Amino acid sequence: MNLKVRLSVMNFLEFAVWGAYLTCMGNYIFATFGKELIPWFYAIQGFVSIMMPALMGIVADKWIQPQKLLGLCHMVAGAAMLCCWWMGAQGSPNASMFVAMYTVSVAFYMPTIALANTTAFTLLKKEGFDTVKDFPPIRVLGTVGFIATMWFVNCAYYDESGFGFTLGENAFKFQYNHMQFFVSGFLSLVLFIYCLTLPQCRIEKKANVSLADSLGLSAFKLFKVKKMALFFIFSALLGMCLQVTNGYAVPFITSFQGSSDPAISQSFAANNATLLSSISQISEALCILMIPFFLKRFGIKVVMLMSMFAWVFRFGFFGVGNPAMPGVLLFVLSCIVYGVAFDFFNVSGGIFVDQECEPSIKASAQGLFMMMTNGIGATVGTLAAGAIVNKYCHDENGFMMGDWQTCWFIFAAFALVVGVAFALVFNPEKRKQ
Repeated sequence: MNLKVRLSVMNFLEFAVWGAYLTCMGNYIFATFGKELIPWFYAIQGFVSIMMPALMGIVADKWIQPQKLLGLCHMVAGAAMLCCWWMGAQGSPNASMFVAMYTVSVAFYMPTIALANTTAFTLLKKEGFDTVKDFPPIRVLGTVGFIATMWFVNCAYYDESGFGFTLGENAFKFQYNHMQFFVSGFLSLVLFIYCLTLPQCRIEKKANVSLADSLGLSAFKLFKVKKMALFFIFSALLGMCLQVTNGYAVPFITSFQGSSDPAISQSFAANNATLLSSISQISEALCILMIPFFLKRFGIKVVMLMSMFAWVFRFGFFGVGNPAMPGVLLFVLSCIVYGVAFDFFNVSGGIFVDQECEPSIKASAQGLFMMMTNGIGATVGTLAAGAIVNKYCHDENGFMMGDWQTCWFIFAAFALVVGVAFALVFNPEKRKQ
């Protein structure tokens, strides 16, 4: 099979695992454990991302080939996620045990994003491909996988008669219950098996290396380079935006079911929040394909600025929209600009790190990038967002009701400040493509 096709399948499964629960988990957590735990579940992904991606990057650089380590991580992550599903299936899961298994799962899943990038970059270069040109079309299949499982859990349901698909009744939809974790865990195990079939990414052997090199700490020397230090600092700041809509967009849209206005409470958008949110991932898939052009034409600074200001619009449109016509069009616009907000930062950032680092520390550097964005940044951002939402919103008849508009405007203002600061201080020299 063609290498690019094989890597596309790898990326499809990689993000399908995440898409099964990431955007709709908030509804399940709210119904099962309460609104106070929603930010902590998303913050756990940040906590484990502070060290685990960097640690697994070190292992991939020094001891275990990245494609093999990718599979092993998915084996553990999938098994732990299936434990969450099993506990949910029993009725009222023990919160401590559920959190423990969920933590194990995401602790081993989060490093796989960087490992998947490293595997793809290594194999593409080995075969003489151009990563700037050939990686984005491969990565876009990851977004397709994310969308596929979002649609699946939105439409799949079960009742006494068995399983089926519907856009109507919500009571037993996967997006509201524990079955979303089964879908994620099952696909993780599928990817574990698939990784065993991938070509080898041989580890570069070096003699007379320092202790820092042996431990894989050399990636941290990138902080001595001004442009890289600034890049990682702003990666953390922008990373504070990443999990906000993942954690709260679906509960926010679903909350309109509690409206006294039938046109809003019975609207398609309010009753299919996960499906509506998937427009974000469709936009993401299209935007990935534009990255080679924008990177070559404008460079990393302008591309990241586009991302930062896209976050301003992402949050702002949520603040002024609603699920009924014509307000739902603003929700759609919010989902469309998400593609620029996410891709022009995450995917371009991964390419930038790959270009700026020497081969011996590429996996460690990708892990460091992941640590700054999905680790430190996402943790602080998720907990801060949780504190803001919990201040302005409350539980009312099973829905998170309150002053959502103020919450979204606060998030938009933060993204605006970060964007302006980045424009003023980050000035990397242009690279020849």
